[in-house]
Amino acid sequence: SSFTSALLSMSQDSQHGKWTVSDSDDDDEALPSSGTPAVSNPSSQYETSPSLAGKRKKEVSDGSGWALSDSDDDDDGDVKRKSVSNLPKKAPPSPKAKKVKVEDERPPSPHGRLYYIDEPEDFFESSVPRLNDTFRFYLNKVTGLDRKYNTGALHIKDILSPLFGTLKESVQFNYCFDIAWMVQQYPSEFRDRPVLIVHGDKREAKARLVKQAQPFPHVRFCQVQISQNTDIWKMMLLWYEEGFRVIILTSNLIRADWYQKTQGMWMSPLFPRLPEGSSASAGESPTFFKRDLLEYLASYRAPELEPWIQQIKEHDLSETRVYLVGSTPGRYVGPDMERWGHLRLRKLLYDHTDPIPGEEKWPVIGQFSSIGSMGLDKTKWLAGEFQRTMTTLGRSSHRSNPPMHLLYPSVDDVRTSLEGYPAGGSLPYSIQTAQKQLWLHSYFHRWKANTTGRSHAMPHIKTYMRASPDFSQLAWFLVTSANLSKAAWGALEKNNTQVMVRSYELGVLFVPSAFTFPVHKNPFLASSSSAGFPVPFDLPPTCYSAKDQPWIWNIPYSQAPDTHGNIWVPS
Repeated sequence: SSFTSALLSMSQDSQHGKWTVSDSDDDDEALPSSGTPAVSNPSSQYETSPSLAGKRKKEVSDGSGWALSDSDDDDDGDVKRKSVSNLPKKAPPSPKAKKVKVEDERPPSPHGRLYYIDEPEDFFESSVPRLNDTFRFYLNKVTGLDRKYNTGALHIKDILSPLFGTLKESVQFNYCFDIAWMVQQYPSEFRDRPVLIVHGDKREAKARLVKQAQPFPHVRFCQVQISQNTDIWKMMLLWYEEGFRVIILTSNLIRADWYQKTQGMWMSPLFPRLPEGSSASAGESPTFFKRDLLEYLASYRAPELEPWIQQIKEHDLSETRVYLVGSTPGRYVGPDMERWGHLRLRKLLYDHTDPIPGEEKWPVIGQFSSIGSMGLDKTKWLAGEFQRTMTTLGRSSHRSNPPMHLLYPSVDDVRTSLEGYPAGGSLPYSIQTAQKQLWLHSYFHRWKANTTGRSHAMPHIKTYMRASPDFSQLAWFLVTSANLSKAAWGALEKNNTQVMVRSYELGVLFVPSAFTFPVHKNPFLASSSSAGFPVPFDLPPTCYSAKDQPWIWNIPYSQAPDTHGNIWVPS
């Protein structure tokens, strides 16, 4: 295609440095050897038949679960539902067999309901798992991986299990829900405990969500006012008889997001209740996590959250060692500019990290699952205000210009993944945006995660970090819902006197000074050892080759079938 021929060469040695890639990284064409779900269509012909999506009722495409992967494009409102060309052509069950008509449901996955293989009995934790309590950063379990790669990882069933507390009530903040599936993830003894769903759905989408919850009277709703195509924080608040816990995560509450994608989360310690009569400032952490969490919750202006705000005030959050980095839609001036988005991150890095000798050689790494409009060239935002934030280290006046490595899956990464092409339904980079910023693609690096066994589990996680030149240390690490976009991170306006943020995002920042382990005040070790930080992908990152192309979700891929023998034909 003309777009393919226009892509820039990815082999710019001067920008990315030259590394030798270990032998283990050379098998990117090999298909996963185990756990690949069987396709439920015996006549899997390699074809370019019209997509099935166009034949479905219109209501489905307007708000279906998996197609709601938030596109961060500022200018593309026309991205339509994607489909794989040879999904099983099964007739929908008759309305008599189900209370809810099929066309009113929100399908939990692009794969269809028959795609999933059930997890083995030993997949879920039966005793308190051995977790890395230093950082409390965990990956989601991935179905089909060797068991060793799921050790220390968590499934939603594990998070909600009695192993972590006796649940009384919970709040689920998220963007995309399959209510029946979500309810089933709670253990039977907690399944009727009150759940508050915080969402941003409007009109028809809201009606569908409410209808999903009709069989579950313990599920209530809190609608927050958000602009169109805006994501919402992904967070759980869990109130136990023993205390209270916060989980900040990257997964939607649909099965596809907890199945064969790479996702991440931060799970707080169990926060105990404060003694009666404690002062208003009691229970604060050195990172002011309590203050910031309360402020962020208040920004929703939702009466349904008031009881939870009061609950949090009555608990001791002093054990928290991470900083909250959030985004809330709006235009901000003066001191408020540093409350949200990348300017919030800049302030934290200025206040809580230290300058490093030779820091101009410490690369910035960004890893994400969606890309917004960056402008006509790198100076418009990426290499300007965003890079200034990402390269801030303490109160150094040095303006460094280190390498920037951006990790985003290539077409082949998606094609050879556990899910195959449907994994691309959660990587919504559009052709309209990509064609305007071909300059960006020279920054791109492959998704390779052999160290965590997740090279074939496509990322929905988003992480940003600053690594040493030999990639053995980290100056800081951020896990967040924020993709690479001005909408998520904010953009300066009016001669840098104002910042505009378009979406709700939430993440946690790890800086060495907040942790009291042997490398206190020094950068984190970036390794899988007990002292090192568990980076979810391989370091150093692997630069795109000349033949690699970034995954773009709304163009067809019919030249080569994926792991399930399917091709990709957008509707």
